[in-house]
Amino acid sequence: MSEELKQEELNQAAAGEAAVTETTGESTASGDLDSQLANVLTELEKTKADVLYAKAEAENIRRRAAEEADKARKFAVEKFARELLGVKDALEMALLDQSGNFDALKMGVDLTQKSLVSAFEKFDLKEIAPAVGDKLDPNLHQAISAVPHELEANAIVQVMQKGYQLSGRLLRPAMVVVAAPK
Repeated sequence: MSEELKQEELNQAAAGEAAVTETTGESTASGDLDSQLANVLTELEKTKADVLYAKAEAENIRRRAAEEADKARKFAVEKFARELLGVKDALEMALLDQSGNFDALKMGVDLTQKSLVSAFEKFDLKEIAPAVGDKLDPNLHQAISAVPHELEANAIVQVMQKGYQLSGRLLRPAMVVVAAPK
């Protein structure tokens, strides 16, 4: 019996070691899973923070772009307005002149008009001034009446008001009187 007891004790000892090894292996596996889970959670938090940062940055960019577009709309004509200030000042001086010298007044108004034309040229504001006899162009001219005339039908007979284009875009058509069909 002593051998049987020894064998049984050995078996029990081996079983105990196996159980300890098995439990330790489970603990090790469980520990690995816990550390992996902790790593994944840390990465998830970092990714969430990165996404929030990216969203905030995109919102800031959108807001800045909207502010810049608003400023551009408000101040788009600033340079043109500065050019016109000199024209206005010259006209006011001409109106205040009490000297009675009409030749000087005419010369001053002529210089003022040249200053205005110069401002128009700087900003690509072009005059549409059709000549008598030109053909009516509905893209540039607006016929306000038709009168009997020896010119062919739809030929410009009289220019009532000049038109203007800004960088090739029609601001105001030239108002014209055209020859009526015979």
